Amino acid sequence: MVVRHISTGSPFEKQIGYSRAVVADGWVFVAGTTGYDYATMVMPDNVVDQCRNALATIGKALEEAGSSLDHVVRVNYIVPNADDWPDCWPVTSAAFAKALPAATMISAALQTPEMKIEIEVTARIPA
Repeated sequence: MVVRHISTGSPFEKQIGYSRAVVADGWVFVAGTTGYDYATMVMPDNVVDQCRNALATIGKALEEAGSSLDHVVRVNYIVPNADDWPDCWPVTSAAFAKALPAATMISAALQTPEMKIEIEVTARIPA
């Protein structure tokens, strides 16, 4: 089995020891991704902007892997405050309008208090 690792260049990847995405056997596994703008390392204050940033980062990793948001089959959303989750629905429903992946929302603490959402996906690479 050939495995390929994809990095966004985030300092967290090296510090913690993970890849943004791993490609194996036609699958792309994207790590939990928070709302940082990795070009500036700035975290927006609100959950909707964080959600947009996370999905943009995920989308770039999927494209590098030869896939896209349209090929996501599973998505996990983690939010510290469940009351924030409905604000993200317009963003997530637009991002996954074609894929309609199986999805789970979990309410749990994230690594730092400024993080308001973390998104993890699994996608297929189209034939």
